[in-house]
Amino acid sequence: MYNSHTPLPEDLPSSRQLLRSTLLAVISAAVLLITVVLPAEYGIDPTGVGRVLRLTEMGEIKQQLAAEAEADAAAPPAAAAPAPAAKATPQTPAPVVEAAQAAPWRDEMRVTLTPGEGAEIKLRMREGDKAEYSWVVEGGAVNFDTHGDGGGRSISYEKGRGVPADDGALVAAFTGNHGWYWRNRGQADVTLVLRTRGTYSDIKRAI
Repeated sequence: MYNSHTPLPEDLPSSRQLLRSTLLAVISAAVLLITVVLPAEYGIDPTGVGRVLRLTEMGEIKQQLAAEAEADAAAPPAAAAPAPAAKATPQTPAPVVEAAQAAPWRDEMRVTLTPGEGAEIKLRMREGDKAEYSWVVEGGAVNFDTHGDGGGRSISYEKGRGVPADDGALVAAFTGNHGWYWRNRGQADVTLVLRTRGTYSDIKRAI
């Protein structure tokens, strides 16, 4: 014979209490969906809370990676064409660049990416600030997206696929974080070396 305690009817929650608990659970789930799940997974931020918590940026990157993966799956494999060898002729001597003319790099960062891994480095810049950069991939090539975000705004400056190196100048379209996202779509580890100089207050790896 089992000793069990049967609850009294007055100990059980009423239908009104159950309905109230259900409504509270539905409201809580909706709030979490709008403020956390949508920004973090899909980059959709109707309330602006996700941007404050830096979840929207995470969702935007996830969507970018998903689109990138679909594009990689759909694109046929391309054979790399050998680069033509440069020919020097007496009539067209190679230009001489003096090292003293180039300003030294302010920062250098090295990031190792395993197959499928991505990394993001950003500069904190004010609107109109200009930063010169040069990055090179040791051991392969990467897909990249040069972009910026801040103050509820975002921009994509340039994208590339299977790029071994790039250099140029980045001019901030607005005050915020501006930089690069790289992803290694190869079959072996690669090391990315980024060098920067110019007008920016901070540089950091975001991912």
